[in-house]
Amino acid sequence: MSATGASPDRKVAVVIGALGVIGRYIVERLAAESGWEVVGLSRRRGEDRPGVRYLSVDLLDAQATDAALAGLGDATHVFYAAFQAASGPAAGYAANVAANRDMLVNSVSAIDRVAPGLRRVVLVTGTKYYGTHLGPFRTPARESDPRHLPPNYYFDQIDWLTAFQRGRAWDWTELRPQTLCGFAPGTPMSIVPVIAVYAAICKELGLPLRFPGKPGAWRSIYQVTESAHFAGAALWAATEPRCANEAYNITNGDYFRWCNLWPSIAGVFGMPWAEPQTISLTAQMADKASLWDAMVRRYGLQPYRFDQVVAWPFGDYVFATEWDVMSNVTKSRQHGFHDVVDSEEMFVRLLNQFRQQRIVP
Repeated sequence: MSATGASPDRKVAVVIGALGVIGRYIVERLAAESGWEVVGLSRRRGEDRPGVRYLSVDLLDAQATDAALAGLGDATHVFYAAFQAASGPAAGYAANVAANRDMLVNSVSAIDRVAPGLRRVVLVTGTKYYGTHLGPFRTPARESDPRHLPPNYYFDQIDWLTAFQRGRAWDWTELRPQTLCGFAPGTPMSIVPVIAVYAAICKELGLPLRFPGKPGAWRSIYQVTESAHFAGAALWAATEPRCANEAYNITNGDYFRWCNLWPSIAGVFGMPWAEPQTISLTAQMADKASLWDAMVRRYGLQPYRFDQVVAWPFGDYVFATEWDVMSNVTKSRQHGFHDVVDSEEMFVRLLNQFRQQRIVP
């Protein structure tokens, strides 16, 4: 790509974290739109195709990032969806400040230096901004709500981006989803594969499907965001003038309780369900890799390793949330994003897709 900038009708998107449970769906959404070219950045290299090419980059290495992104002079939009987890429980991931701040700084700085036609940076954060991982918080959460006591790398990211953008021609938009529902092999930060693999193993062992979380989580109000739905919101956020330098909650637009949803989930797998039994999925699944490998062979499943297909600490985090989790999405609707998803229908549809695509039996 040249360093002369892009023509007004040409849009070149750089999707950072392009193989993750958010980024890969943004890539697919943009690739389906006319007028967009896509460059995906990730540690692992994706497979190039017409309109989409990939770069393998270690975003924690500032010099290597500068060198790798030097050819992105035609970039007009950046979608930042990269993420580095911390060790330990998923509830503590927000405290992993340095790495998640530095990856944003290194990548956006490098693109800013070479892309005079840059128009907007779309930053993906999440509802941990409100302290969903810490305990009960004000609901429905609004974008203007006060922050909780740090650390939280979302705060560092948006504070840096806001300061860095000041005086520049481009602007930013921040999107706050809740519990992404999609599938990204190798980066399994999604609740759908957790449910799918957990149900498949329970069925294989002749067990009913029990909700594995805490009692309060069984009946509390919860919300999720389908990855494909979020990708549509990201496209809107990148192109809607009213989104300049604004933050938005992005969810499916509805709420549910696991106790009401669980029978439908069990029905997908044709298995009975039973009352909740609180367990640590991380601990209980620690010895199930050999069982999974046998199931892959027996049922002709796609050959994903156990650790590629599911992240049990993420499941433990979601199913331990014993307080209401509700975001107010009025602002996004007022500014033009009106898409909604029926969450119960979504779970049934995605879990059936997992079975049809031989990810689970």
